[in-house]
Amino acid sequence: MEIIATLLIGAIAGWLGAQIFKGGGLGLLGNIVIGILGSFVGYWLLGKLGISFGTGWIGAILTGALGAVIILAVINVLFKSK
Repeated sequence: MEIIATLLIGAIAGWLGAQIFKGGGLGLLGNIVIGILGSFVGYWLLGKLGISFGTGWIGAILTGALGAVIILAVINVLFKSK
């Protein structure tokens, strides 16, 4: 059951990150991957800053979305087509 929750939170966080960072949508599978990776980045960054978005699903989604926005920005800078 935990894997389903992780995939669901990752998908929502990735989708939310793509909505915040316009033009960064990567489809359902891409959003899940970006959301899960974004959760790691978000938790690491917020931990270093001493900030927490709370516990539970909402906190996890917001933290994942923040990390997803950061990852999408880095991808955009690295692979920006001219």
